[in-house]
Amino acid sequence: MIPLHDFPALDAALNAASAALLIAGYTFIRRKRIGAHRAAMISAFFTSSLFLICYLYYHSHHGITRFQGQGAVRAVYFALLISHTVLAVVIVPLVLVTLYWAITGRFDKHPKIARWMVVYWMLYHVNS
Repeated sequence: MIPLHDFPALDAALNAASAALLIAGYTFIRRKRIGAHRAAMISAFFTSSLFLICYLYYHSHHGITRFQGQGAVRAVYFALLISHTVLAVVIVPLVLVTLYWAITGRFDKHPKIARWMVVYWMLYHVNS
């Protein structure tokens, strides 16, 4: 069993691996390497899913950590936290629909939604 205090580092590693796989997948598709793109994106999906499981497990067992900052930094922190949380919830159906369109071979629709996910990724990493 993984000690609870190791989960933040595990989550960071899984998140970084997922980001690297997404970048690799994007690079592969731009170079028309469809098989490599598929492998990278499926790996990113499973890595992100494992991240979500570990993240939820950690927070369900660790409890609430209260932000101690005061003043303007508190407002900035909560603005970033709220936007991050909303984006994290919104991305789940986008990921599932994009994956569905890819698996079913609807390549006319797949890139249109995938573009929104690139925008999400850019916003998410600016806010993180």
